[in-house]
Amino acid sequence: MRILALDAALARCSAAIVAGDQIVAQRQRAGDRGQAMLLPVMVDEVIAEAAMAAGALDLVAVTVGPGSFTGIRAGLALAHGIGLAASVPVIGVSVGEVLAEALPHLGTRTLWSAIDSRRDRVFLEISGSIETFALDALPMPDSPVAIAGDAAIEVATRLAARNADVMLTDARWPQVRHVALAARRRHDGSLPPLAAQPLYVDPPEARLQTALRPPPSA
Repeated sequence: MRILALDAALARCSAAIVAGDQIVAQRQRAGDRGQAMLLPVMVDEVIAEAAMAAGALDLVAVTVGPGSFTGIRAGLALAHGIGLAASVPVIGVSVGEVLAEALPHLGTRTLWSAIDSRRDRVFLEISGSIETFALDALPMPDSPVAIAGDAAIEVATRLAARNADVMLTDARWPQVRHVALAARRRHDGSLPPLAAQPLYVDPPEARLQTALRPPPSA
């Protein structure tokens, strides 16, 4: 299966062509700004390097969150545009599902994906459920856990200070190869359905001022 995988959910922007379990071509850039401009260029480059046309793809995989409002929208807009043009399905995967692909041997530990939500808050993705918590109000795990994500160190440190059984993993960022592998599992039914739409946990910070809101309809 030939997959175009895209990720811009966190402070990194990536695109790759993955065939089977192998990366054929990949581009990556650190930073949480400019994804809408960077991703199309990266896609052109990886498709050219792979010496294939977009129509030869089997599906497009993209991270849907939680993470950066702007990055998620940029990745999804491009994924849907390519999917429509190439007549291939677009499969969304969460950041936690992608990080889980990097950690297949956790034993009895439950994976907690901890993503920075800023303002001393984190998104916690646990067994398919995603909530946001203040760092000083983290839930206490009732069984051994493994922590991944860009806020993993902070979360693991705070839980360990409360005597939780915590293992800090080295999985900090989604790897674009794992985006493709998670999407393939969703496509074949190994993962439950998930819409390829933005996975927002908190409401957007930007809101219309009262004076700019349209009047209520009669």
